[in-house]
Parts: sequence; structure tokens; C-alpha cells
Amino acid sequence: MNVKTPNFYQTVGKPMGSSFDDKKIASELKGNTLRAYWALLSSKNGVMGVRELQRKLGFSSPALAAYHLNKLEELELVVKERGDYRILREVKVGILEQFIKLGTFMLPRYVLYSTMFTTLLIFFISQLREFNFYSIFSLIFGCLGTIILWYETIRVWRQKP
Repeated sequence: MNVKTPNFYQTVGKPMGSSFDDKKIASELKGNTLRAYWALLSSKNGVMGVRELQRKLGFSSPALAAYHLNKLEELELVVKERGDYRILREVKVGILEQFIKLGTFMLPRYVLYSTMFTTLLIFFISQLREFNFYSIFSLIFGCLGTIILWYETIRVWRQKP
């Protein structure tokens, strides 16, 4: 049985001695291969079988799912263990740079800023006692900032694989 075991550097960052750099991974990690990687990233324990991936992504055959999983294995992003594929390392290339992982959720990183700005705006409005130039100025910029951040959050969310 040929099982690759990750070392410390493979689980934290780039594997030592890897011939694949971020540019190579970014050029290969597109389309259905990116969708397969996304599915593995968002799975409960980072492990998924061929049939499970086929059902989750709606592929026409298990061979198509296996092809994309093998492509991820060639990129040294996953490792095959007893028929299942496990995430070997996480990379932030392309659209993946715009997301953060919280447990099994992949959220646009703007969601943190949007939530913070929305909370501050609600607090400001709840404490607003009088309307003068400064309070209206703050209200306008608070609303604009909140709207722009939520727009960016939704725009990134729609680009997810």
C-alpha cells in the first residue's frame, strides 16, 4: 500500500521540496477540479470518497470524480488513503484567497467586516440623540460603508465554486 504521510510543513504551509508552486496550482485549480477541492475543504473532516464527491457535485460518473481527485493528488493537495481522498494542505490561490474557513463553512472574508460595520451602524443609530452636521455626515458614511461591504461580500459569495 503506497500511502504518503504528510510532514509538519505540508499541513501548515507548502510541502518541502515540492515542485509545484502557487502559480502552477492556480493554473491547474479551475473548473470542476476547483469544485472538487472546495467540496473537500467544506467536508466535515476533509475526507471524501469518489462516489460521495460524484453525488455532491452531480457528476455523470464516478470516473469523472476520480479524474478530478487524481488531478488534486498530482498537485499534492490531497492524498489517497484506503480509497478515500484526504486534504493534505490548503492553498489560497485564485478565488480561494477571498474566503476564510470557519469549521466546515467557507465564508467570504468580507463577511467579518460587513458584520462589524453593520453592528457599529446599528449602535450609532440607537445612540443618535440629535441631528446636526456631524451626525448626518457620520450616518451617510456609515451607511455607504455598510452597503459597499455587503455588496462586496455578496459579489464574492456568488463567485464561489
